[in-house]
Amino acid sequence: MIPPAAQRAMSKRAGATVKEVAGSHAVYVSNPAAVAELIRTAAKRVESAGQ
Repeated sequence: MIPPAAQRAMSKRAGATVKEVAGSHAVYVSNPAAVAELIRTAAKRVESAGQ
């Protein structure tokens, strides 16, 4: 497991957009609505960037 502080540092270094939500280590199971919303947001950004 990568400690949360290390994950945040790596995300910042990569210039990533990060959204933290409550959940277990398997957030896609414990909070699927948050994961789905993140995917929708990313897809919209990719779509609009290609136009």
